[in-house]
Amino acid sequence: MSFLDHIRACNAHDLSGFRRFELNGQPVGWVRHAMAEAMADALPGFLTTPDRLTLAPDITGFDARSDRLADAAHWLAETGVITPLRGEFYPVGTGWGVPPLARLDRAATAVFGTESYGLHVNGVVRGADGAPRLWVATRARDRIIAPGKLDNMVAGGQPIGLTLADNLRKEAQEEAGLPAALVDRAVSVGALGYCLETPEGLKRDRLFLYDLELPPDVTPVNTDGEVESFALWSLEAVAASVRDSQDWKFNVPLVIIDFLIRHGHLTPDDEPEYLALIDGLRPPQR
Repeated sequence: MSFLDHIRACNAHDLSGFRRFELNGQPVGWVRHAMAEAMADALPGFLTTPDRLTLAPDITGFDARSDRLADAAHWLAETGVITPLRGEFYPVGTGWGVPPLARLDRAATAVFGTESYGLHVNGVVRGADGAPRLWVATRARDRIIAPGKLDNMVAGGQPIGLTLADNLRKEAQEEAGLPAALVDRAVSVGALGYCLETPEGLKRDRLFLYDLELPPDVTPVNTDGEVESFALWSLEAVAASVRDSQDWKFNVPLVIIDFLIRHGHLTPDDEPEYLALIDGLRPPQR
């Protein structure tokens, strides 16, 4: 294993197996060819050509488009293509900061290859020498995704209709039991992205990153059952584990690699693949 292996794994995909998904004449995702044909056959309002899947021209407006996507999500769940619906909705659109064209259940986003957003928080504690240590979460064993794997202190998807600040407070309280007054000290430090082909489709994620420095006497405590335990790790131990193992939830190594670079733990002098890491954390979006 290497740091770069994790980035490559999160960006493994072949777009030749997909066609564009469009809404209102604008590209918003990617759908496998066979799935596009199956949707057009099974679901009223879905139209397909050799290079795209779209909705019928008379289906206009946010609500109407969202209703059709909800029908598709239920069909996907009923036919076993995806796990049960989550009841949490993500925006469907052309990019961050642009009014969404529709909403879609989180469980169905990979099938449509729509861009999803999330946030990850590095929980930082400074030692007496000023060196940063990181709170590492172990995910609960009953999680659908990455059960028992290591994770950031706080992480979660970004649902439609909620600001990042409000979602950060919510996730930090649920996952780590942290009060809003403390969470509001979190510093936005950038974003990263990846495009990963999965059995369901194409997972296109953008993650907003935060560093939150915690006092030494504050210990995160999970309140929603999604985290089994927390442990405070030295940066050296975190780096070695990410570099040499597959013990982490699949996308968390990217967040850690970004942290290691920003805090000078990985440098061009000691990491031969430094520039490849920099480029790989923020690949061109499809």
